[in-house]
Amino acid sequence: MLELTNVVFKDAAHLRHIIDKIVSNVGRRVDESSPMCDARLDDGSRVNVVIPPLAIDGPIMSIRRFGRTPIGVEQLLAKRAITSPMLELLKSAVKARLNIVVSGGTGAGKTTLLNALSSFVSERERIVTIEDSAELQLQQPHVVRMECRPPNVEGKGAVRQRELVINSLRMRPDRIVLGEVRGGEALDMLQAMNTGHDGSLTTIHANNPRDAIARLETMSLMAEINLPDKAIRQQIASAVSIIVQVARLSDGTRRVTQISEVTGVADDMVTLQDIFVFDRLGIGANNRVLGRFRATGLRPTFSERLKASGIQLPPNIFEHVCEV
Repeated sequence: MLELTNVVFKDAAHLRHIIDKIVSNVGRRVDESSPMCDARLDDGSRVNVVIPPLAIDGPIMSIRRFGRTPIGVEQLLAKRAITSPMLELLKSAVKARLNIVVSGGTGAGKTTLLNALSSFVSERERIVTIEDSAELQLQQPHVVRMECRPPNVEGKGAVRQRELVINSLRMRPDRIVLGEVRGGEALDMLQAMNTGHDGSLTTIHANNPRDAIARLETMSLMAEINLPDKAIRQQIASAVSIIVQVARLSDGTRRVTQISEVTGVADDMVTLQDIFVFDRLGIGANNRVLGRFRATGLRPTFSERLKASGIQLPPNIFEHVCEV
């Protein structure tokens, strides 16, 4: 939640001085030739800077800070962002090594949920994480963390996510966790999921599971590999098992609004079925969003895969209804 405070800088020059101190400490600089900067500070916080002439009214600096201890499943349940049966399904899916995509808008809680889901990964597995800017806080003992490198002041030396995804395949990972799929690395991630790297996790910016599929298609085309659309859809359908949609509601609360299964391809379209949904029922006191979590009654086709992994879901899990 954003709040207006009475803390102000003296003037634009004062703010610019603070900006220069911060970015110089992380080996970066901002000036008229390079008026934007995105960097990670020593404590893990992310800072974004835009200065004139791009920032019309003066320098702009945004800092995103993260807690030292990541939000776990207990906090998600306490905040009613998700219910126990929904979490049980996702826990089972992670343990059975299904590939999961967490979808949502900016600030919806994608990374928070990804961190929580990663807690279900066995400590005996080797996990490789790849991020544009490091935010994930996995607690397992065997985690290999990689982060992209931006270009230098001459525009050279950049290392993109796609290069890191390709390189990670040579590191014998048990699982690959891609912080956020943004471009051509989507195709490499799908191919990795289809070639033995089951149980991979990633996030994507999208408003609903159908949009997430469309964005995966578009970003796969950005890899500039001459594949027909039908082949890309087949890759998505065979690679991705579950799309989890998260949203930040008008009252500031965050909810898992859909858990959808990718069921295949029909009529040249990737097909989906909702397993759980969140219905918005209205606005209550203090503009609080009222709603209910409910199971659609459809049983996922991956149930057999869960059984093969020795996981038996409670029989009434697909009859779940919970009002919030």
